Amino acid sequence: MVSQMISCLSKSSSLFCNSGSRSLIPPKTHNRGGLCRFSPGFATRRLSTVYRRKQRSACISNSGKETRGEGKLQGGGSEWRILERWEVPWEWQTVSLTSLACGLSFVLTGLTEMVALPYLGIDVQKLSLDDKAEILFLDQGLTTLAVLAVIFTVAKTFEPLPEDILRYDLKQPFNLQKGWLVWSGIGLVGAVGAIALTGVALSLFRTETPEREVDSLMKLLPLIGSSNISTLSLVGITGVLAPLLEETVFRGFFMVSLTKWVPTPIAIIISAAAFALAHLTPGEFPQLFILGSVLGLSYAQTRNLITPMVIHGFWNSGVILLLTFLQVQGYDIKELLLQGN
Repeated sequence: MVSQMISCLSKSSSLFCNSGSRSLIPPKTHNRGGLCRFSPGFATRRLSTVYRRKQRSACISNSGKETRGEGKLQGGGSEWRILERWEVPWEWQTVSLTSLACGLSFVLTGLTEMVALPYLGIDVQKLSLDDKAEILFLDQGLTTLAVLAVIFTVAKTFEPLPEDILRYDLKQPFNLQKGWLVWSGIGLVGAVGAIALTGVALSLFRTETPEREVDSLMKLLPLIGSSNISTLSLVGITGVLAPLLEETVFRGFFMVSLTKWVPTPIAIIISAAAFALAHLTPGEFPQLFILGSVLGLSYAQTRNLITPMVIHGFWNSGVILLLTFLQVQGYDIKELLLQGN
């Protein structure tokens, strides 16, 4: 039973690297009929006719507004925000160059650390597990800082930005339409169910044993449950820093930018595919794609990056905490993960 649970969780373990514009409807103008001054009776009748016409127009206008309001409640703009696009102020050149700059920042940060550590006299191989965990936390922190600096520097040149671009808002967590806590819960449950079903489906149609991939979770195994410092460092990396970085890049910038040219559902699919490919674990692409799609849907609904960050963070750190618990209970988590693969 434990092996099956770990099998499901390990399928997406490689995560650990890491309004619409409202159409302004012009008010209806009603031609005011001029009053005929030739006859008091004619003028009175004319005034009565104009008054009745105005009443009819007002009724029709109010009826249309009510109909539009009901339509929104039944599946229009207010309830199905995932169909609305963002008002993106930049062009494709900005998207391309910013994406390239983010990639270079990610790579250069890692290379700089590789050069700096020996220069500072630090031999990673001789460090304790706690020291390694702290260095990993520092590495993720610097990488997150460098990449986000690129994105926000570019975004600053387009200020003032629409309020729903790069938005982190902790207000109204329980709002049924856009509450980040409500939709985080919905998204997390949906992600777990969808990924579990995907894993079952793949196992049924798989004809040969896949090659085992050494993903980032396997590399972290020595640190899992080794001490409180290591566990806290890993939870900080997987539950806070990685979701902040990845959701800002893949959902906050890339997915939003795509909606300038394609409908939002298509942008969600493309960004989910890019998210899955970026983890460099082809065998886990289906599960990562499903997770990326759920993250994109939750963000499109709430227009708040806190929502996918919470889902992503709970998914990542939940795996770490579960494996830590199992190791404390005496299970060989490495063997369980290998059986799951």
